[in-house]
Amino acid sequence: MRCLISMVRRRGTAGFFALAFAFTWCLQLPGVLARRGWLPGDPDAYLPAAMLGVFGPLVAAAYFTFKESGAGGVRSLFESLLAWRVSPKWYLVALFVPGILLSAVLWLMAAAGRQGAWYFLPGVPQLVSALVISVAEETGWRGFALPRLAARHGVFVGSCILGALWAVWHIPMLLAVGVPVSLGPVLLLHFVGGSLFFSFLYFRSGKSLFVAVLAHIGAHLNNSHAALPQDTFPLIVHAVVYAALGFVTMRSAAFERVPRMRMATSDPARE
Repeated sequence: MRCLISMVRRRGTAGFFALAFAFTWCLQLPGVLARRGWLPGDPDAYLPAAMLGVFGPLVAAAYFTFKESGAGGVRSLFESLLAWRVSPKWYLVALFVPGILLSAVLWLMAAAGRQGAWYFLPGVPQLVSALVISVAEETGWRGFALPRLAARHGVFVGSCILGALWAVWHIPMLLAVGVPVSLGPVLLLHFVGGSLFFSFLYFRSGKSLFVAVLAHIGAHLNNSHAALPQDTFPLIVHAVVYAALGFVTMRSAAFERVPRMRMATSDPARE
């Protein structure tokens, strides 16, 4: 506990991740434990707290940005969410390309005889939830952590680190819906691939956090997680799609000209 408190008090990305994880896990793990009978009461009673847990990255980003740059820095962080004046092609790529590829593969498998859905369209409540979740997460992941990790480790490695931590951060949510532990490697591939693809969109759109949010919403527009835990195959396909998109776009010549430069940041990187 003392180590966690010490990390939270530190500046830089280590403190950001410590606070984001602490905020989210402290609010979401009680519900997971209640579902397993390890805590008393109705598991649904823990749901409001679990929902608030998704704001962990946003809270951590706002806190450490304020420590580094004051109120002006926080204002700039949130204003980057409105950086929508980019080429419309990035809107289309962010929102639709991964979902279309997912459904295309599943449709071909269905045509070959596989049983199961080949698309997963959300309802209105799910769309509202996707918007809130995307803003809450991307403000932290791409708005705060990615530029600092990229400046220290390079865009490719920094994005992979972010993707791995992004996957671990989701553990309470995944356990809550009964995702098997055996899917851990698939989920890691899913989030690391998604992180690479989101990073590509973020930098190629001129560091538009708005586009990163759209990419996150796009993951929910056709979300293979809706088939879990009964059907794991769509998640496997989704993970491969994101991994392929992430690695291909990251290694493309057009992308290399933009983000391989070391980016200036106010983060002291005291990890």
